[in-house]
Amino acid sequence: MNKEFNFLNIISNTLSNSSYLGDDCAYLDEYNIAISKDCLIEDVHFSLNYMTPYEIAKKALLVNISDILASGALPKYALVGLCGNLNEKFVKDFYNGINEISNKYNIKIIGGDLTKAPKISISITILGDYKNRNISSRKNAQNDYIVATYGEFGSSAMGLYNLQNNISENYFTFYHKNPPLYPEISNLIATKTKYPYAMMDSSDGLCDCLIQIASKSNVKIDISYDLIPKKISNKDYILYGGEDYALVIALHKNDFYNIGKLTKIGTCSNGQGVFIDNKELKYKGYNHFE
Repeated sequence: MNKEFNFLNIISNTLSNSSYLGDDCAYLDEYNIAISKDCLIEDVHFSLNYMTPYEIAKKALLVNISDILASGALPKYALVGLCGNLNEKFVKDFYNGINEISNKYNIKIIGGDLTKAPKISISITILGDYKNRNISSRKNAQNDYIVATYGEFGSSAMGLYNLQNNISENYFTFYHKNPPLYPEISNLIATKTKYPYAMMDSSDGLCDCLIQIASKSNVKIDISYDLIPKKISNKDYILYGGEDYALVIALHKNDFYNIGKLTKIGTCSNGQGVFIDNKELKYKGYNHFE
């Protein structure tokens, strides 16, 4: 079993109340608040060899915003924790990046923490509002639902490969450092859908999204590989690369056609597992503990 999944099972079985666990966001219905938290660690999620403090900060906030958008909520507030062997220039450059992204997405930074540590560690807690919005759950996919996407797959993994191999800046390296988000699509889905839906971002890869939705919803998912939006030919990167932050959605066909901007890549049916061109897809996603 993936070590992260094993740890999550231990946590779920240890807590007296684990009812909020299971999606990338917790939903606090009494307040209409979606809340999420991510940690990014130097030499695990990024390297100072090819990313500046400014670039790291921008991406750190973007990936947290993506969780809120994938829930269907509207991002509103964030707290930023920054640890490391810090100096004034690093902090200034880092918060210039935080400021740029928070202004772009109209998010207020409401606090955080600073402390010394052997390596750079970033911890962001983000809150979103879902009043009068239809919110996602991985458990919501149903028989005869359409599996759709918005965004592309494999480009970030290709960009990381280029950065690690000192290939000059190009479309893919820029994509890895500056993943595009899709607030307008998230808003359309959250406000226009009439039926329950499942939506995730591909932070840990397309394969991860499909298997998580199929497993949590207890459905079979059939995908056509040729329909997956991509700009590269490396199949491993496309299916397993991660950090693209494209949206993967399983939704009622009426909602799919009503929204009209999504790319259909497959369907849900009664059964289990994920199949691409009739071949079962086995789990292989980003492992946070390797």
